[in-house]
Amino acid sequence: MKKPDSLRSHILAAVKELQRDPERMLIFTDKGNVRCTGASGLSFEYVYDLNFILTEYAGDLDAVMIPLLDWVRVNQSELLMNLDKNKEAFKFETVILNNDTVDLSLTFPVTERVIVKRQPDGTLNVSFPAEPKYETPLDSQPMQLIDNATGEVLASWTSASPGP
Repeated sequence: MKKPDSLRSHILAAVKELQRDPERMLIFTDKGNVRCTGASGLSFEYVYDLNFILTEYAGDLDAVMIPLLDWVRVNQSELLMNLDKNKEAFKFETVILNNDTVDLSLTFPVTERVIVKRQPDGTLNVSFPAEPKYETPLDSQPMQLIDNATGEVLASWTSASPGP
């Protein structure tokens, strides 16, 4: 599975608060299963809920949510394009620890295709194709989220890049 590590890298690169203490970000997969048909090949799809957890987070939640949605736009875009899936796609819970910090748990469904092709010599070649593009995403570009009240940069990142 490639997407949990991809999300971790994207969020850590974007969110200044987490760069200081990356161990406060946890990523789990829940309710996972594998879909495979009786076709002659061994290609399959991972299907799971990705559980993204922040512990003792003191930053602005928008500084996490906006880069996360940017990642979803490229890596699981049907969650944003399909209104039926979108209604219940992103579920979250928070525990307010004090006036400054929360624990956040955000869960959303993820799929990952794995293509397995037998080579002429009998070996198996495994590849992980890019997600289908429902809409052409913006080219990768620098992004910043700035607090209008203070002018502080809450998050900065290069938007997720469309591609393989």
